[in-house]
Amino acid sequence: MDRLSSMAVFVKVVEAGSFAAAADALGLSAPMVGKHVRMLEDHLGVRLINRTTRRQSLTDTGRCFYERCKTVLMEVEAAESCAAESQAAPRGRLRVNAPVTFGAHCLAPVLPEYLRAYPEVSVDLSLNDRIVDVIEEGYDAVVRVGVLTDSTLIARPLAPYRLVACAAPSYLAKHGAPSSPADLGNHECLGFVHWAPRGSWEFKDANGAKRIVNVAGRLTTNNGQALRAAALAGFGIILQPNALVADDLEAGRLVRVLLDCEPPSRPMHILFAPDERPGPKLRSFVDFMVKRFG
Repeated sequence: MDRLSSMAVFVKVVEAGSFAAAADALGLSAPMVGKHVRMLEDHLGVRLINRTTRRQSLTDTGRCFYERCKTVLMEVEAAESCAAESQAAPRGRLRVNAPVTFGAHCLAPVLPEYLRAYPEVSVDLSLNDRIVDVIEEGYDAVVRVGVLTDSTLIARPLAPYRLVACAAPSYLAKHGAPSSPADLGNHECLGFVHWAPRGSWEFKDANGAKRIVNVAGRLTTNNGQALRAAALAGFGIILQPNALVADDLEAGRLVRVLLDCEPPSRPMHILFAPDERPGPKLRSFVDFMVKRFG
């Protein structure tokens, strides 16, 4: 006789108040219910229920065993639910937040690949460069660029976000190209408000040494596309993600500067709220992001 089944019968006997009531609830005969309880008592070598013709009551051991059985049965149910959920097809609406440039130039082009793989999932993609509150604002997952602060969120690393310093040929023809990061102090450097710390750019020289320089410019904005447009108009030098300016660099509309000094890549992660069992929808998306951008 299966011990787990006998434990379930025993719990029902305790909660129903009698062998007969438990038998009715379980669709078993009263003798079969009694057999399950006796099997447990024989296995444990103790009496669990004091039985008379008028009433039944739990022994001290039976009371302790009953509480433990409830815990065991709940854990079994949770384990079976987890296994069933892992086999379920991802479905439902997925709310995702990402930085504007990454979201528009990197994530959006590959989202159809994810949606085709999971036809029962829909994605609500929000793009902005401020740090959103995942839980308060109801996002399932967010992509964040930059060093993470202490957080209760779960973070999966993605490939670092590569930056490029560049300017239009017309600007460089008029003002010359900086030969070292220190020269940027004499140039119009277009600022992105979400890079921290503001007013300074960081580079690594050929030896890997970090160089932090103060920069200034008359245009600062919270949108990379706006900075790109100003740079294309010949107004100054920008430090922006390679994904934003790759086509312009290839076409010669923008030119890289400081070729001997590389702006350090910024760490990038996908974040989501902690959960003992993230559902198939979220799990499928996180796995997709790690595979595509990891």
